[in-house]
Amino acid sequence: MPASTDGQPHPAGPVKVLSVEEQVLLNTKRTHEMFASNYGARLQELEGPKKLRVGIKTRDEYAVVKDLPPPTAPSAALAKAPSAGKQAKPLVPLMTAAEDSDAKAHLKAQAVSKVHQDETAASAPVEGDKPGGKAAAGGLQMALYKPAGSSQALTVRAGRGPTMPKPEWHAPWKLMRVISGHLGWVRCICVEPGNEWFCTGAGDRTLKLWDLASGDLKLTLTGHISPVRGIAISDRHPYMFTVGEDKLVKCWDLETNKVIRHYHGHLSGVYCCSLHPTLDVLCTGGRDSSVRVWDIRGKSQIFCLAGHKDTVGSLCTQSTDPQIISGSHDSTIRLWDLAAGNSYATLTHHKKSVRSVVLHPSKYLFASASADNVKQWKCPEGQFMKNVECPRAIINCLAVNHDDVFVSGQDNGTLQFFDWKTGYNFHTEQTRVQPGSLESEAGIYAMTLDKTGTRLLTCEADKTIKIWKEDENATPQTHPVNWKAAAPGTEKRW
Repeated sequence: MPASTDGQPHPAGPVKVLSVEEQVLLNTKRTHEMFASNYGARLQELEGPKKLRVGIKTRDEYAVVKDLPPPTAPSAALAKAPSAGKQAKPLVPLMTAAEDSDAKAHLKAQAVSKVHQDETAASAPVEGDKPGGKAAAGGLQMALYKPAGSSQALTVRAGRGPTMPKPEWHAPWKLMRVISGHLGWVRCICVEPGNEWFCTGAGDRTLKLWDLASGDLKLTLTGHISPVRGIAISDRHPYMFTVGEDKLVKCWDLETNKVIRHYHGHLSGVYCCSLHPTLDVLCTGGRDSSVRVWDIRGKSQIFCLAGHKDTVGSLCTQSTDPQIISGSHDSTIRLWDLAAGNSYATLTHHKKSVRSVVLHPSKYLFASASADNVKQWKCPEGQFMKNVECPRAIINCLAVNHDDVFVSGQDNGTLQFFDWKTGYNFHTEQTRVQPGSLESEAGIYAMTLDKTGTRLLTCEADKTIKIWKEDENATPQTHPVNWKAAAPGTEKRW
């Protein structure tokens, strides 16, 4: 017998302890008695709330047509209409068939006469037939004229339709010099603003400065503990910035050749960097899927631009919007608003990793490279312009000069030269590895043009730097433009 809290027997007598099954059945029975009796029964709606709901709905949805103006009086014509009981008389035609045809012929002759009066120069050649006419610029030219010997005739004359621009002739490029000295893959390159020397970074963790004219080694800098992946040289300060897979962003003083500043913040390897042309700002991107903006006057981070879902492999900056353009291995390109610190456009046309982004030096355009193809875009909205067809290969780098020579470097060692306006591939060159290297080490990892745009420098997997130039002996007769426009509708839309 259970006892109370003070040790005395319970006043209600013995208490029966129920098992778990009995308690479940008891609770089920009580629940059934409570709800099953009126299960499915509709709740009774009160009259007051119902009227209020209907009134609110009527006012919101039918207030415009609830109070219509009174109907107008019937017109006199309807008032005089025959009643339903009376039979209406059949309508009598106003003119016979012959009179009707004569009237139509008369109206047609008047219209033709008016057209001939307005088009006084109709029989003269249209402007589109002249070399400088409107038709030469594309478009459909229509003219109404009166052929000789005909009395009344209208003829539609069509001019030339839209034409594709013919590619401009460019001289083919040839190998000029091979520079060796690195002990690892050469991954990045940058030419200094004075166009006297250039710097390269490689997998041997060193930076080497070379004379551009002679190709001689001037200086070797050490400090990184992993492969160097990006170099940027300022044109307003004696500073050089380098990034690497060791998460480090270094600022070098070119007067003392020493590191004067480190920028800490990246969580993984840093793969690219770019200096803003007018602001004291450095942008870096890497494996942590972020673009970080640094103040080069100090060590502070201005923005951490997040949005990419994979490695940021390429960056470029300009003074006008978009001031920062980033390409990522998540197959997207993002255009960033530097003032607000966020992305205002995401381009998702590519299907593979975007490994390179390059700005046109004189036009408000930029291009991006992926394993599927190369695409051209228009700033500032990122409007898609056209595709540049390339072989199915991984494209690691791009370059373009003021003469609209557009170059792509591929992972299999192929250099392709295009005309920027039309995408015509006027020359293809296959790089050759240096003696002692494997044939598979023919990849091109980075490239840049010197400040004049007449020398192309490529960084390759055979640990060399190659310099290319235009063939001065080539002429339009020896290397003609063998171009055929694509049929309308056959080019890729994206």
